[in-house]
Amino acid sequence: MKLVELPLLADENIQREVVRWLREQGMDVVSIGDRGLIGASDDVILTAAHQEGRAVLTHDADFGLLSVMRETPLTGVVYVRPGHIRPHIVVETLQALLDRNIEVNPPFLLVANRRGDDVAIRIRPL
Repeated sequence: MKLVELPLLADENIQREVVRWLREQGMDVVSIGDRGLIGASDDVILTAAHQEGRAVLTHDADFGLLSVMRETPLTGVVYVRPGHIRPHIVVETLQALLDRNIEVNPPFLLVANRRGDDVAIRIRPL
């Protein structure tokens, strides 16, 4: 499945501008707020996303650790680093992912690590 085709659940640390931009790109994205999950535990968020066939889009490394260490069912995690930065930087990082037309097979962990103008991508099947 192409990453662009995968429905996403945006964690509460993903800025509204980023969610809006993804929707403008034609992606199926809902936010934690849309689902009434503000403040929910990471396990609850992973489970809710999985029940809808969504990968969690986040800046939170805990989701990656949970996906590897625990047996919580999940579709996938898209972990964007660095986190909590200006929305346009996150958009540029996500654009780099979309431009590469990445193929993912759930369950997976994808890490997009931006350093300057470069975006390194690692995908780990789970």
